[in-house]
Amino acid sequence: MLARQTLAARARQAYAQKRRLVAPLMGFPGLRLTGCTIKLAQQNYGEHYRVIKALAERFQPDLIFPLMDLAVEANALGRYTLFPTDDSATVVKGHFTMDELATRRRINIGFDSRLLGYVETVKLMSIGLPESILRGAYVTGPYSLAALIMGADEAALATIAEPELLTELCQLCTEKIEEYVRLLVAAGAQVVCILEPTAVMLGPAQFEEFSAQYVAHITQSCRYAGLATIYHTCGNTMHLIRAMAATGVDGISLDSAAAGVDLPAAARLVTEDTAIIGNLNPTGAILFGQPEQVRAETAALLQSMDPYPNFILSTGCDLPQETPVDNIQALMETARAHTVPT
Repeated sequence: MLARQTLAARARQAYAQKRRLVAPLMGFPGLRLTGCTIKLAQQNYGEHYRVIKALAERFQPDLIFPLMDLAVEANALGRYTLFPTDDSATVVKGHFTMDELATRRRINIGFDSRLLGYVETVKLMSIGLPESILRGAYVTGPYSLAALIMGADEAALATIAEPELLTELCQLCTEKIEEYVRLLVAAGAQVVCILEPTAVMLGPAQFEEFSAQYVAHITQSCRYAGLATIYHTCGNTMHLIRAMAATGVDGISLDSAAAGVDLPAAARLVTEDTAIIGNLNPTGAILFGQPEQVRAETAALLQSMDPYPNFILSTGCDLPQETPVDNIQALMETARAHTVPT
């Protein structure tokens, strides 16, 4: 297992060797390499692993994750979920009352077949991928999971109108996330990325109250298991950088400049013990442009981050399935060729 802060330590070690760690979030483009569909990969862990293995063999990243899926835990807790063939699973907004909490608390999500499929995918990754590639896994963050259960608008309103009830729900979500994390640890995950996209709409105080304090609890649990943690939030998170880093996570994963994130400025807000991960635009040149445009954008980001030893090159979020393979290759080749100046 990884020791705590290994992500930042590894990033600094690579920096000392005048190179960068490279870890684009790219699960979905792997479907094109294998001819698989999202639905099939998400219900058949053998096919899911085949997708991830194809990506690992083609691009040799330093860290790789399964397909990003924000519906896993909510579905395991009984929320109605749609499973399109060629799109991500979607939790459908439905009626929810806080009276349901007792029932949800009794659910052992470790018996959920779909959640176990992700655990088995990680197990195959642990067995089958080269040791040089860190094996990651995703979990939904506590506030984002609460928002999936009760509705995003309702959760936002509850931060003001019913904070006690939302706190109770976030506590329950944290318990269930930690149950999932324990299964991922047993499967061989080395890094867990906590996905909190919905929390970007919160102000700093609310972010701390309904997301960060629970992520800190999850991080503490992961620390004892030797699991590295990443805190990922979409959108413009510049006002949340310090709160994210203060949770004790090993790294913070940030959205692109197009979303408003100034990555060098973000790096100046944290210590070198926190890895800064990002932030190529997943829906910009890499999706719609040509390889030479991707090379130029990647080179510019690398140069802007040259002063920061704790930087890991990645994308601002998961790459769409339609992302051209040649553009991902251009990203990887540019990153591997980049030499950190003395």
